[in-house]
Amino acid sequence: MSHSVQIKSLDLQFGAVKVLKNLNLDIHEGEFLVLLGSSGCGKSTLLNCIAGLLEPTDGQIWIKGKNVTWAEPSERGIGMVFQSYALYPQMTVKGNLSFGLKNAKVPKAEIDKRVARAAEVLQIEALLDRKPGALSGGQRQRVAIGRALVRDVDVFLFDEPLSNLDAKLRADLRVELKRLHNQLENTMIYVTHDQVEAMTLADRIAIMKGGNIMQLGTPDEIYNRPQNIYVADFIGSPSMNFIEGQYSNGVFSKGELSLPMTGYEYVAPKTADRGATIGIRPEHVITGELVSGAPVKVEVDVDIVEPMGSDTLVWAHLAGKPFRIRMDGSARVSAKERLTIGIDPSRASLFDTKTENRL
Repeated sequence: MSHSVQIKSLDLQFGAVKVLKNLNLDIHEGEFLVLLGSSGCGKSTLLNCIAGLLEPTDGQIWIKGKNVTWAEPSERGIGMVFQSYALYPQMTVKGNLSFGLKNAKVPKAEIDKRVARAAEVLQIEALLDRKPGALSGGQRQRVAIGRALVRDVDVFLFDEPLSNLDAKLRADLRVELKRLHNQLENTMIYVTHDQVEAMTLADRIAIMKGGNIMQLGTPDEIYNRPQNIYVADFIGSPSMNFIEGQYSNGVFSKGELSLPMTGYEYVAPKTADRGATIGIRPEHVITGELVSGAPVKVEVDVDIVEPMGSDTLVWAHLAGKPFRIRMDGSARVSAKERLTIGIDPSRASLFDTKTENRL
């Protein structure tokens, strides 16, 4: 598989502060890669380095087999969409879309062709003669995406493009972006702190923390086999339940809780005895009629019940720790009752308490 963008041993320092630390990342041709992390993890900084808006302290950036580390942004074959729409208010939508091409002395017929295609793909044909002030937030963001589209580039960079929109509009535009990627098949690198955006859009996700990549994998790998406690805790809403205890002879134990890890796929076989932390996702807890067939059954005391419509979130206690359980929306459960739940260790995640890495 050919590489579209390669980041090689990238460092970026502001004074004494290291923002990116010896970062390596290969992005495949036509891939939708999402950089995900909380504020200050370095994801936008990395995107700005790829775009040429920031100069790295050390390392290299390659785009389409060409070293562009010191190249101007305009020479990198990229289109960029920011969080703020940054449209020219005095120009029409058509003017905004064609402005960069006119400056680049692209022939008028070619400009018209590209603008028409971008407008069709983004469903903004009816808006071409309007000015940004007469558009909604979602329409403005489509125009901002269109401005990158008309450049006819190999790589698109998105820096939190949906974070200024309301929830429903975000969901709609998310679908549009996915459709856009399927149509164009260009490489897209997308920065967000929103895990739902990451999980739904990405071919692969790079989860970042403190200038490092904590895990790079498909949404499925990140969700089902997180490499460390940070990733396990970051992905999933509500987040994973963690219980610290001991691992010995294939069994995890904490107080009266004893879980034989039958069917669990270890990263390295024959895990030695040690302090371990088990992670169980609220949605993987077995409830209702299925409990009878569960590998391990446990009783918990229900503390709080939160009806969410499609499902019900139950707060309980297990092994002295708060424990969240996601149940079907039609489940009948009330506070203070004792509930029998099932746990399947093969769907759990086991971590070394000291290193926080997956066992």
